Amino acid sequence: MTKIALFGATGTVGSRVLREALRRGHEVTAVVRDPARLPDSVSGAGAGAGAGAVVVVRGDVLDPASVAAAVAGHDVVVSAFGPGRGDPTALVTAAKSLIGGVRSLGTNVPAPRVVIVGGAGSLRTPGGPPVLDEAGVPAAVLAVTHAHREALDYLRTVPVEQVRWTCLTPPAHIAPGERTGTYRLGLDGLVVDEEGRSRISTEDFALALVDEIERDGHAGRRFTVAH
Repeated sequence: MTKIALFGATGTVGSRVLREALRRGHEVTAVVRDPARLPDSVSGAGAGAGAGAVVVVRGDVLDPASVAAAVAGHDVVVSAFGPGRGDPTALVTAAKSLIGGVRSLGTNVPAPRVVIVGGAGSLRTPGGPPVLDEAGVPAAVLAVTHAHREALDYLRTVPVEQVRWTCLTPPAHIAPGERTGTYRLGLDGLVVDEEGRSRISTEDFALALVDEIERDGHAGRRFTVAH
């Protein structure tokens, strides 16, 4: 059993990460700003989900001190945080806050690993440019894309000896669907099928993320998955 602190547990990706982790018998702490706003479907996700257990605590992913208080004693910290309709630069703030909070725990206790969900815009098409360049892309989408890229650039400055971090980036298309239990791996390039499509269900993306929690196969790296 792994003790996981999960930020963004109420979101599309985070809620499925929560269920996948519980399905496998892990212990998950859902860190939320307002526990009263947690849907019953999330707060009760442990029921019938195997041997896993979920607890809910108050915390703010944008505040390093709050992060430190929430993640102390955990093995892995997962961030599926998204800014919603807010300022996209919060993605960068969150990445720095997570690393800062973990660093502040000091060396007297084992530091938890950090797994952050990134954005597909920083992936490169096969033999070509990044998935989203600036030609014809709406400004709002560009802002989120650039924030994800900046967050990844920051993570790449963090020595893995200090914080064992990983960034998992979805493919070009991700949406709720079937949990098939299969996916293909990539690193900085977009993973596409024989028809040139790059997609995955949110359920299989969550499966891949929990696989990474269990296997620790991409420390200090970004990787991606797709069907």
